[in-house]
Amino acid sequence: MVGFRPADVPPTAAVKFVGAGTAACIADLFTFPLDTAKVRLQIQGESKATCPNVKSVKYSGVFGTITTMVRTEGPRSLYNGLVAGLQRQMSFASVRIGLYDSVKQFYTKGAEHAGIGSRLLAGCTTGALAVAVAQPTDVVKVRFQAQASAANGNRRYQGTMHAYRTIAKEEGVKGLWKGTAPNIARNAIVNCTELVTYDLIKDALLRHTSMSDNLPCHFTSAFGAGFCTTVIASPVDVVKTRYMNSALGQYRSALYCALSMLTKEGPMAFYKGFMPSFLRLGSWNVVMFVTYEQLKRAMMAARHNWASPL
Repeated sequence: MVGFRPADVPPTAAVKFVGAGTAACIADLFTFPLDTAKVRLQIQGESKATCPNVKSVKYSGVFGTITTMVRTEGPRSLYNGLVAGLQRQMSFASVRIGLYDSVKQFYTKGAEHAGIGSRLLAGCTTGALAVAVAQPTDVVKVRFQAQASAANGNRRYQGTMHAYRTIAKEEGVKGLWKGTAPNIARNAIVNCTELVTYDLIKDALLRHTSMSDNLPCHFTSAFGAGFCTTVIASPVDVVKTRYMNSALGQYRSALYCALSMLTKEGPMAFYKGFMPSFLRLGSWNVVMFVTYEQLKRAMMAARHNWASPL
């Protein structure tokens, strides 16, 4: 057996809630540079589409983007928006991942085996609920990741709290909830694909292979979930990033943003940043799910030892 053994008692909802948020924060610490590179690649072409005379193409590929950012802005630029990102994960992942099993049991009315429909409903529910809670943190994270560090030190936002205040002051409170509709759509898709795929792959591996419920099984399931999620969710993710980062009045709606991308940049614009998206989601899923599974077991073991010290 690799890692902590499965607990005799299933983890409680509170353990899953805290464990999911903590695991997601750990995964973000490892993969945040890839997420920042993804955002930069996704918004690339925006200024070119609106101002054709401006030369805007400056990033090429995942590692080219990271190298360019380190050279022109310094290594810290790769972690722009990290504070907001951790705030987002603690509130976001706790809900969408930590409550998934509880909501799934609610839809199946406690049945031992959940069907694909119940899993999809649970994924949609927790994904939408998580967006309702964490949307402002996502807006601030994207804005930070998108802004390049100017040579003269002038930046749109000087800190996380400054970003919250500036957005609320300049765009109103609704500015902090900008892109909620595409984000709900994205996260319903991401949550369903990510959690349901992980669930199904893990079940299949346990039933049809010699793997047991340990680290290799968790790793394989998480990697497969990351790839499937990237393929399905990338177009919505690009539109969400563009719309969240847009200037006030640039796009009338998320749908208008998508149509503008299609007409001015072509259909492949919806898959800008695909490679960093896959590298980030694949690695994020592996770190998050492996950490989450181990945290649940460690927390339940600690809970058992605390309750029965002798």
